[in-house]
Amino acid sequence: MNAKSKQMTCGEALMHLLADYGVDAVFGIPGEHTLELYRGIESSGVRHVLTRHEQGAGFMADGYGRATGRPGVCTLITGPGVTNCATPLAQAYADSVPMLLVSSANRSESLGKGWGCLHELSDQSAVTAPLTAFSAMVHAPEDIPELVAQAFTVFHSRRPRPVHISIPIDLLGHPVEGGWTARTPPQRPVAPAAAIESAATLLRTAQRPVVLVGGGAQDAGDCVRRLCEHLDAAVISSNAGKGVVPESHPLSLGGGLITKAVRDFLETADVILSIGCEISETDSFEDYLTINARLIRIDLDPSKFNDIYPATLAVQGDAGPSVEALLKRCERGGAATKRGTAESLAAVRARQADDLTTVERQHRKLLLALRSLLPPDTIMMGDIAQLVYTGSALMPTDLPRTWFYPAGLGTLGCALPGAVGAKIALPERPVVALVGDGGLLFTIQELATAVEEALAIPIILWNNDSLAMIRDGMIKRGIPEIGVNPRNPDFVKVAEGFGCRAARPDGPNSFASAVGEALQASVPTLIEIRENADWLL
Repeated sequence: MNAKSKQMTCGEALMHLLADYGVDAVFGIPGEHTLELYRGIESSGVRHVLTRHEQGAGFMADGYGRATGRPGVCTLITGPGVTNCATPLAQAYADSVPMLLVSSANRSESLGKGWGCLHELSDQSAVTAPLTAFSAMVHAPEDIPELVAQAFTVFHSRRPRPVHISIPIDLLGHPVEGGWTARTPPQRPVAPAAAIESAATLLRTAQRPVVLVGGGAQDAGDCVRRLCEHLDAAVISSNAGKGVVPESHPLSLGGGLITKAVRDFLETADVILSIGCEISETDSFEDYLTINARLIRIDLDPSKFNDIYPATLAVQGDAGPSVEALLKRCERGGAATKRGTAESLAAVRARQADDLTTVERQHRKLLLALRSLLPPDTIMMGDIAQLVYTGSALMPTDLPRTWFYPAGLGTLGCALPGAVGAKIALPERPVVALVGDGGLLFTIQELATAVEEALAIPIILWNNDSLAMIRDGMIKRGIPEIGVNPRNPDFVKVAEGFGCRAARPDGPNSFASAVGEALQASVPTLIEIRENADWLL
């Protein structure tokens, strides 16, 4: 909010304060308990995006946060608005995405008393506490500037995670004097010089170093690439780290931990440098990776240093300055090392290709065709779908913050609303949603939001008329195929009913035409691809 002092309601003043922090859009559905927030949305100039479900609002805020690194914001009602947003909050928490949920709460004197008020929860903050960096109930208007400042400290200075602030409806309408202004968050911690020196010593003596990059390294790409080149070290990314080092680089194995060839290669490393990487089960689909190396971990989050993969050397600090300092220290130690790493990685990539299943080969053909049609800065929002699992390893990605799927929580239905959030945040960038038939039906109603907002989003639907990952697991274990082969609607007709464009390409040329036209359209375009289509075999 600007410095001018003016009496406003608390809800109005809050929206002006968020605008002062740089918030330019909020996602939500107005309700009786949030009307004063909407007075503030109008007067502050913040854009409101009407969603068709509160879960969609949360996923859109998550998509906005993933694409920009800035917090996505949703404004929702007491009770069911909050519980419907629980899954997006949990997803943002798992994947370290900045997100702010501002919700109403029942009037102050009723809280926790079980009076049977509309939308009542016995303890609303407790509902979201495990899903957030913190969840707070406002008890007085003057709490709000402090809590918002704490939220932006989480977003900018710590491992970013969602925050929930609940405001009782009586306080939302309470008059306050204007003048709330954004506070400058503290800087992220700087890695100690001694830890950088120790890391450089370990890397200089390594014979087979490997670098793992995660989402915490998204803003450190140039330094990470130069460090890998100096060390002649292979670089492997997590899902969130795809594109930190261009996957066209000869030292990159991309997000290949999902493939056995890359996991086997990782076992040969004698020193692993992990940069902002959780080293998660969801990056490899393995309960445990075999790590035989000494492990250096650079991370903002100190809890990562002694988890399932304890660090030989822990370096707490922001990835960018830490890697820059480490690069300088390694460069002072002498000329770049040459080990012939690029040549050995070519054999790993060849083995990856040989190990693909028939369906994965179809995925690869489609993904490579799609990649050839899109600018490098296209944002890909993936759902939980087999096409996207394959893409984690095989979709060429050369820029950070361009490949996303909810690896941490693994919830279906996020890609379509996530793509809407990304496109609202970055309207000049191409945004594509990659979905399966099962996941699309979780949030298909958000096509209405995308049409209303006139968003040119190609939605690539991989349709196998099944929950294929679960079906395949049942077959493998000799379990009857129960509940995994549902009857689908005619997706083209459904999309057209929402006002979207739709296409069913029957070959590479018609696919290219469909994607090209979708990028220029004034509404989303559903592009349905059938598994085992002749042109993919």
